Amino acid sequence: MGADADMAKVHITDADGENPVPFLRGILTRSLTEAGLTFEDAYQLASEIRQQFGETHVVTRDQLRALVIQQLRAQYPLAVAESYEAARAPLNGLLVRNTDGDLRPFARNELMRSLAACGLTEEQAGSASLLLMQQLGERQPRQISTAELSARVCDLLVEHYGPRAAKRYRVWMDFTQSGRPLILLIGGGTGSGKSTLATELAHRLGIVRTQSTDMLREVMRMLIPERLLPVLHRSSFDAASALPLKPDESSDDAERVREGYQRQLELLAVPCEAVIARAIRERVWLIVEGVHVHPALPERLGEIGDALVVPIMLGVLRPDDLRTRLRGRGCQAPGRKTRTDPTNFKRIWQLQAYLLAEADRVGTPILINDDKDRVTTLALRTMIDLLDGSSKSPSVD
Repeated sequence: MGADADMAKVHITDADGENPVPFLRGILTRSLTEAGLTFEDAYQLASEIRQQFGETHVVTRDQLRALVIQQLRAQYPLAVAESYEAARAPLNGLLVRNTDGDLRPFARNELMRSLAACGLTEEQAGSASLLLMQQLGERQPRQISTAELSARVCDLLVEHYGPRAAKRYRVWMDFTQSGRPLILLIGGGTGSGKSTLATELAHRLGIVRTQSTDMLREVMRMLIPERLLPVLHRSSFDAASALPLKPDESSDDAERVREGYQRQLELLAVPCEAVIARAIRERVWLIVEGVHVHPALPERLGEIGDALVVPIMLGVLRPDDLRTRLRGRGCQAPGRKTRTDPTNFKRIWQLQAYLLAEADRVGTPILINDDKDRVTTLALRTMIDLLDGSSKSPSVD
């Protein structure tokens, strides 16, 4: 409590001492993670910088920025300091004028997010934004229209990353300015990396509303006791164990796994559809991820207006890779260790095979998750291609 009270006494102001705001470690930590630090390193550095203020009660923004850059250069690779510095550089007061004539400061972070959304890696987005800032650094007058800014970005993308990157950028910018809601549906079997991909996409696209079907299932479990609906209280790959066994039927056969999953899916379909329907109605962007995001979900949504619904199915094609993933999750959550048991793993593998076959049947894009950055970039490109109407038949990429 005492440390928090001391921190509240430090205020950040303009150069003239006006417009004071409290120094918040969380804000600085976020800026440092965007520059390339891990959360742990960013939080540690933010804490160290707060301590260096000592009994100082007022610090200007320029003083804070200079101190952060000094510490970054002393403790971390130069690229991190340059990224932080460039993101917060005022660019000599460059203003962007929209179609209504309103002016706003040029924001490098917004540009990086748009570049990452159109399929560039975060490293490429950072490099491209720095190149653009260098081009605009000595511009006179200190204003640029959104149309000219977009044209300059496209020229830069064509030169360094090819015409397809520029086309994706144009398509994405048209979409962001349309006001249409975006719904990303990420399905896949246990351990395929759904929640990790959802987190990455939310970060790159600036999406603040995400929903896990596991969480919806947990809420339903709280409302409906196991004795009334036992199938709801099992794992998706083990739901069949709560169903009565038919004569001469194997307890872990692939058909039983599918049947149990389907019974559970029927229960989760209504809340999933309700969450999506509300996002479309409120015209907000949403990510829904989970094993219960069945490839047929988009067909069940009914009227979606002008919303862009992007379904993606994740898969892991090598059993050893999936086992490694499941072991990692077991270390983080001890309750999940049983998922690497031979019987459970067999059921998980059978359920994944079913989901991939269903995705192939209805034309849902299938992405093989063998690398986090690669699959994130592929997911973004899939989204842009679907938006552009140029998506091809689904493939295991």
